[in-house]
Order: sequence, then C-alpha cells, then structure tokens
Amino acid sequence: MADVGHDVLGVDTDTRKIEALAAGRAPFFEPGLPEVLTRNTRAGRLRFTTSLQEAADFADLHFVCVGTPQRPDSLAADLRHVEAVVDGLAPLLTRDGLVVGKSTVPVGTTRALSRRVAARLRPGVDAEVAWNPEFLREGFAVQDTLRPDRLVVGVTSPRADRLLRDVYASMLSAGVPYVSTDPATAELVKVAANSFLATKISFINAMAEVCDAAGADVVTLADALGHDARIGRRFLSAGLGFGGGCLPKDIRAFLARAEELEVGEAVSFLHQIDRINHRQRRRTVALARQLLGGKFAGRRVAVLGAAFKPDSDDVRDSPALAVTAELVAEGADVFVHDPQGLDNARAALPGPAYRTDVMEVCQDADVVLHLTEWRQYRALDPVRLSRVVRSPRLLDARNALDPATWRAAGWHLRALGRPAPYRRPDRATVCGDDPSGRRAELHGPHAGRPAQRRPEVVRRTPVDAQGPQVHGGTGQGCGAPGGQCAVRRTSAVQVRTGRGRRHRARQGLRSVPVDRGPSVSCPVSWRQASRFV
Repeated sequence: MADVGHDVLGVDTDTRKIEALAAGRAPFFEPGLPEVLTRNTRAGRLRFTTSLQEAADFADLHFVCVGTPQRPDSLAADLRHVEAVVDGLAPLLTRDGLVVGKSTVPVGTTRALSRRVAARLRPGVDAEVAWNPEFLREGFAVQDTLRPDRLVVGVTSPRADRLLRDVYASMLSAGVPYVSTDPATAELVKVAANSFLATKISFINAMAEVCDAAGADVVTLADALGHDARIGRRFLSAGLGFGGGCLPKDIRAFLARAEELEVGEAVSFLHQIDRINHRQRRRTVALARQLLGGKFAGRRVAVLGAAFKPDSDDVRDSPALAVTAELVAEGADVFVHDPQGLDNARAALPGPAYRTDVMEVCQDADVVLHLTEWRQYRALDPVRLSRVVRSPRLLDARNALDPATWRAAGWHLRALGRPAPYRRPDRATVCGDDPSGRRAELHGPHAGRPAQRRPEVVRRTPVDAQGPQVHGGTGQGCGAPGGQCAVRRTSAVQVRTGRGRRHRARQGLRSVPVDRGPSVSCPVSWRQASRFV
C-alpha cells in the first residue's frame, strides 16, 4: 500500500516484531520485501506501532491481516485473532471508516463481524465491514501484491466499493481485473481457489501412485495433460505434496464450514485430497527406506530442504520436515540443509543436525533426499557431490532434478511416479551346449518394471551337480576362467513375482538365476522371459 503512494501504519501486538520493522528488518524471509520495506520507511509513507488507539485515530480504512489457523479441537478455522482485532478497534473509532478483511475465513464471517462491530461502535460513528481476500504466493508475495492477477472485494454498499476502488486506483488503471460482489462470494472465492489448487496437486500425486504401479512416467503424463488448454500445466508437478499455513488448514476449514451449513457431502472429496497429500509423505519415507535396503537405523541421511516450499522460511506443516521427523523416529542419523528455513526448522524439530553447507550435510551420506525444490539444489554438481557421499543414492521427492544428468554421474536416482531406470549389465560370456549356436542375454526379467514387483527365482530344475551357474558376468563363486560359466540345459524355471504368483515355463529354457541386483545375464532372451515373468 505504501509503495503505491498511500500513507500506511502497520500494527502488531509483538513489540519485537514492530521494533524490527521500524528498523527496516523483515521478520521473515520473503524475496523483495526488505527493499520495499526500506524504501517506504525512508520515504516516510510507512511506520509501525503496537497501539490500536493510534491506528483508530490515523486511518480511514483498516485492513485486518491476522492469521486464521486450524482450531486444536476440530478442522474449523480459529477466528479468535480476527475477532480480537475488530473487538479492540471498533470502540476506538471516532469517525466513519471501513474495516476490510484480508484473512482467509469461513463463508459468513463478514456478516458475523459486522454485528460485532455495530455492537461496539460509539454513538454517531458508522463503520462497515467488507472482505478483500489476498491471493499471495509465499516467495512471490511482493510481486503478487503490486501486480495481482485480480482484485476481489465483497461489499454491502456503494460507499465501501468506492473507497476500495480509490485504494486500488493505480492497479485498476494498469488493467487489473476488479470483481465487486457480496461478502459471502468474496469469502468463498479464496477458499474455493485454495481447494481447487489442492485438488489439482493431489490429483497428479494420485496419478504418480498409479504410474509407480504401472511403470509409467508421471512427468511425461503431466506434460501431455498440460498441453490441454482446459487443464494447464501449472500445479501438475507430482511430488511430496503441499504444506504451509494455507492450503492444508484451508481445505479442512472448508470441510468444517460445509458441515455447519449441512452441505458437507458436496465437498467431501476434500477429505480424500487431504489423505492423498499425507500419503505422499509416507510413500517418500517408504521409497527412501527401500533405497537403504529396508531400514534407517544406523544409516546417515542427507535432507535437502526444510521449508514447505522454496523462497520461503515457513516450515508450518512442511512435508519436508514431516518426512525428516519420520526418519529420525526410525533411527536414522539425519543432517538437514535449507537456504532460509534452518532456524524455524530447528525450533519446530530439534532432533536432526542442521548445517548451512550442502557438502557438509551430504558428507558420508548413505542416501540423499531432495525434499524442497530450491534453485540451489537444481544447480548442484552431481559429480562433485558423488565424491563426498558414502553411496550415490538419491531420492528426488519433487521431480525437479534431471534424472539423466544425475544417473550419468553415477547416481542411483529414484523419484515418485517415475520408473526405475533400465540398467544393462556387463556382458557375460556363456559357454555350454547351446543348440542354437548363439549367446543370448537376459537384462533382468524386471527391466522397466516397478522395484516392488521384481521377480525372484524360488526354485529351478537342478543343473549338473559339478557345473557352476551364471553369475551375471561377475564370476563370483564361479570356477570358470574369465567369468565364463558352463550351463546345462534345463526343462523349467519357476519364478515368483512381488505379488506371490508363480509361473512355470516349459520350453527347454536354460536355468535363469535372478539375483537381487538391477539386472542379470543368462542365456534366455527377454522376449522369452517376458512370457513367464
């Protein structure tokens, strides 16, 4: 508001926060905010106080921007802070004014607050309540404030609408869409927008789960869907899910308010949206556990990211911090890095070791988890990083890193909704009685299939008691020179898939020794193997 030319007084009950703001220091990390703060405090258009009386004497419009967290005893929004502001401000007003809500609130809040204000006003003073929801993205809040994609106001009189048009005159002259409606609709615009965004995120995360089961690639799927103008690509990035102080609590508050209005069934799908979002956290932990062979205890885990999103130090309901907490609970030795959120993360979760240097965090790591998609992490050199870790295993829980680049540097990279890589083994020379006179390779009966469904041989027709078996070209335990193995002809191979089904092939195939590694070699073609795996 000060940046577009208004005289502004900021009010808060936290004395330390007010002192920091008055000195030009932002109390939280937000790109571009310190510059705006310094520019306008120096120009004299912006100052701060803890006094509501000073605010009542100073302003014609009073914007209420306090938080509406989830109540501890239900899904509903806690409106105590909003109510405290209007209850304290209304009796102090000495001239007509407009109280404008910016907070995300349940539909019907404006009507309830109007009654509270009217009951506390001095005789002869008139003050209306309007609602003007904010649509700011953390990390882009300054940009979204100065150049919003729309302005929505919920008013009950032409006077309130005229005052708000005057406040936003510079933005309206720049062509910003202005939607003037009733307060209930304005309140719903905000919660409906957040619910839609949460639905879109959870939808693509649900598709990621299907892709994991089917061996498909969710990133390519999202790209293809995004070409449809009716769908669009934004918010179709599968990964760890959403968090922060808005989307999670807003969809729950919407559910609670819908139940109060006796239309809970209309938005009941939001329960599933919330469950999908939390399941992504559990799936991330499970995939990390799989990369470590089934357990975290005694293993060193490097975590890249603690904030719920990049360009923010906010760790409220952070998916990254939730995963970190689970790793600590399962006995992992966890080291965490975040460019801005370490102080808040340390206060919220004191268990892990927090470090300011990425290389120190990754030193001797058994696995690296990429949990918040900061630009700094996308710019990491995978070759350099591979020199400091104990084992080059990487879980990209945000699908933000280039798999080809990291795998080319020797990393075993896994990601949610993306198939495990096809890995060709060293060619094994197979000798013995081969009627076709050809040597064939099987590059893993599980090539291109999800890791949890890899088959294993549970019984095979015995080969000659004196003859060694194929060992995938490694020669381990094999007496043949140069890793060569003499394989006798067999009549059947029995394979069990990850779901426990058994299949038998009786085509005169050779024995198929399948190890636990990513691939094996044996004298059976992939086309043949695919018929019984």
